[in-house]
Amino acid sequence: MQTCSLCYTQSPDTALECQNCGANLRQFSVSAVALKKLQENPRVRDIRLVVDDDACPVCQSMAATYPKDQVPALPVEGCSSPNGCRCFYEPMLTEIFP
Repeated sequence: MQTCSLCYTQSPDTALECQNCGANLRQFSVSAVALKKLQENPRVRDIRLVVDDDACPVCQSMAATYPKDQVPALPVEGCSSPNGCRCFYEPMLTEIFP
């Protein structure tokens, strides 16, 4: 399930627009907004795509650390998990303390 960052309504992974407010989920889903913030943060060097041990084969194949400009969008296209894609982003920092 995707969550709209504007109205917090959940929509299926395959939805391109929020079922409630019509927002473009490729731009305004919670995961898309989080990715954009990570990409804009100068302290973030790379971004890791984290998947559960019991994730579908497509998601398992996407688990890796990516340069900030090459991170795949979530939900992972082709995810076959019955509950929807459960992958998430994890920042790899250049420095830990300010």
